[in-house]
Amino acid sequence: MRKLLLTTGTLITILAAGMAQAQDKLIVAIYKSGTQQYFIDQAAGFTAAAKELGYEARIINVELDSNLAISAMSDAIASGAKGIGITAPDQALGPALAKAAADAGIPLIATDDPLMDEAGKPVPFAGFDGVAMGNKVGEKAAELLTASGWLSGTDYGILSTEVQTLSVCNDRTTAAKEKLAAAGATPESVKVVAYDGTTDAALTAAGPVITANPGINKWVVVACNDEGVLGTTNALKNAGIAPADVIAVGLGAYEACRPWKEGIETGFKAALYLSGKDVGDAAARALINAIEKGEPLPEKTVANTTIVDPTTYADIMPCG
Repeated sequence: MRKLLLTTGTLITILAAGMAQAQDKLIVAIYKSGTQQYFIDQAAGFTAAAKELGYEARIINVELDSNLAISAMSDAIASGAKGIGITAPDQALGPALAKAAADAGIPLIATDDPLMDEAGKPVPFAGFDGVAMGNKVGEKAAELLTASGWLSGTDYGILSTEVQTLSVCNDRTTAAKEKLAAAGATPESVKVVAYDGTTDAALTAAGPVITANPGINKWVVVACNDEGVLGTTNALKNAGIAPADVIAVGLGAYEACRPWKEGIETGFKAALYLSGKDVGDAAARALINAIEKGEPLPEKTVANTTIVDPTTYADIMPCG
């Protein structure tokens, strides 16, 4: 057997070449809430698409921390990423993130939450249409509210659980409220719950709103995501409101489907199913196409959504 003798310098050169080759095939996804099921699914879609196309995917979770997001962006660039996808914890970071990517000469795609660059131009986007999502949620909530007969009384209310600092969330909840109003819900029936997108924050914020309205014993719930609906319905449960007196329409369906799967009575009567996996897949494919072909990223890639309920969800979506 022939022996291959390498000098230290030669070995270092070979290792460096191998690292460079690996870096040429690296794409990174940064998520604002990487422990939420939706973003876990999105990371899986991003990683699977990258692997299929011969790339390495790296996932970074920044848990709603803007400073961590900036650091993650810098680290991704320094590690040799050839493309980056990000769901930023704050849309105000858009100009800084876009500039960092432009300075590094790599494509950047915003996932879920739209971003703007320094010139006010939209960063290429992959995700869902916020208004369309809110319309579907609102239409279903309005349909269920109308069928309930609650509109003929004065003891119903609407809890709109909102991330008021995030435009895509405002698009969703504003559209949902408009559909409920069109069905006959009065403006004074709407009670706003401000939260940060997490279940615990929704639970904490909804409690005082419910307590402040003792004359309301029937509630409709809409929110920016499933976590918002879950936290709000938990607050209603803590306040002694029975699931039968709650019409909650989720947005995501990954939390809504859990009690349905277990046969547990719940305020979730329906939900809009979003596939985070589809968004991750689309973002990875768009980035790799831009890297490989040198073509600009598409301005917008929009994924489909579907309303599900306890009788239909199992045929349409997985439920972990």
